[in-house]
Formats: sequence, C-alpha cells, structure tokens
Amino acid sequence: MSQLEKIIERIRARPPEADFDDVRKLLEGYGYTLDRERGSHCFFVKTGGPPFTIPKKHGRKVKRAYLVEICKRLGLND
Repeated sequence: MSQLEKIIERIRARPPEADFDDVRKLLEGYGYTLDRERGSHCFFVKTGGPPFTIPKKHGRKVKRAYLVEICKRLGLND
C-alpha cells in the first residue's frame, strides 16, 4: 500500500482532526498545489478544478468538516 493510499484511508475514516501535512499530501496527490497561505487559511488550486480553502487549527490540524468536504469533492466516499 502506497503512502497516498494510507493517507486516503486515514482521511476516509473521518477522524475529529487530521494532520495538515496529510491533507496537503492528499491534495497534491490529486493534482492540487498550495497557492498561498493567509494567516491560518491555505489555498489550494488546480487547473480546471475548484479551489480548496483549508483553515488550520492551531497551525497543524484540520477539522472533520473540511475532511468530509475534501472526500466529497475528490470522490473518496464509500
């Protein structure tokens, strides 16, 4: 199992919080790039796709609500 597949399984489990590094690697694996950071918000973009705005909690965690949205938009739901 690749590192990206392991991250996908962790995100699909919908934990209360996930590491921002895992979310970043997941989005980059799907072709998104980190465009900019403003305070606690990170903006990911992809040509031909809608942008993602991901706020970080305490600078290193992402809340479940954003994990659900990521799964929905990337088609990772069961």
